[in-house]
Amino acid sequence: MATVDMAGIRKTFGPSVALEDFSLSIASGELVCLLGPSGCGKTTALRILAGFERPDAGTVVVEGRDLSNDPPEKRQFGMVFQDYSLFPNMTARQNIDFGLKVQKRSAAERKEIIDRMIAVTALEPHADKFPHQMSGGQKQRVALARAIATSPKVLLLDEPLSALDAKVRETLRDEIRRLQLEIGVTTVFVTHDQHEALAIADRVGVMSNGRLEQLAPPRELYENPANAFVASFIGTVNKLPAEGLDDGRWRVLGRSVLSTVTAAPGATNVAAVRPEQVAVDHADDGTAHVQSASFLGPITRVIADDDTLGRVIADIISADAVGISPGQRVRLRLRDDVSDIVLIGEE
Repeated sequence: MATVDMAGIRKTFGPSVALEDFSLSIASGELVCLLGPSGCGKTTALRILAGFERPDAGTVVVEGRDLSNDPPEKRQFGMVFQDYSLFPNMTARQNIDFGLKVQKRSAAERKEIIDRMIAVTALEPHADKFPHQMSGGQKQRVALARAIATSPKVLLLDEPLSALDAKVRETLRDEIRRLQLEIGVTTVFVTHDQHEALAIADRVGVMSNGRLEQLAPPRELYENPANAFVASFIGTVNKLPAEGLDDGRWRVLGRSVLSTVTAAPGATNVAAVRPEQVAVDHADDGTAHVQSASFLGPITRVIADDDTLGRVIADIISADAVGISPGQRVRLRLRDDVSDIVLIGEE
């Protein structure tokens, strides 16, 4: 296990700035996900950490040692790519063995490690198959086992699940987290899938335009976004007007609530209101009319157009949504159990 400190990283490609003053500290054994839209710089950050790219400025320090100028082969990292990158003429067992041979481990030690890797990745039925004989999920497990087998200081995962179908992705995502916890390796996982990041990470770093907008545990990221971009990118959010009241509270969707920012009378701001915080009441004189009501099992997603607020999304318990249908007039309000809200200001 190893600590990672990337400080003041800047990277440009011609006139394009890929990273600007990017800093990231990762504790030993932690799994951090870098999350963001295409072109935000997350893969560039990973490639700089791996040694495939050199930063124009800044440092990469692992276990207290500056690796900024070290080539990839000297960093002792494991890496799993989106396209697997397995040797096509080698079986699963031989692919896992490759890095161990490079490390000049003894035959007995290699066999012990390979057998363990095959067991923990559930590859026993496929150990002697070639890549073309395996499914995408099986090949990705081989790539993961090969990366972990060499006991890397840091494990780097670059969109490792994006080429897989939804069910396999979910299964392998959970398997990656289980293996990471079992082995205790410090891990950086790059993805554009927020559900993936929130499900497995100790902390998630949300990136935009080469900058780290917020780095926090998944729940904190969801419940206390640092700004409008993070609020919009993580989950679904309604951006609704907040009006300052005389007692320092804010009026949002007809209710008086607290925030970390004390209101001044008449002040205005923008509140990030999650769909599950919105209640929908039948009301013939309501100011909103239902556009759609989609049954999603335990919840029903209601999309309504309010005469003043515009489009508002509400996720309500399906048992409470009986009778709500498109065209109906409704009243929207904050749920009674919502006592405070997050202010994000204007984008």
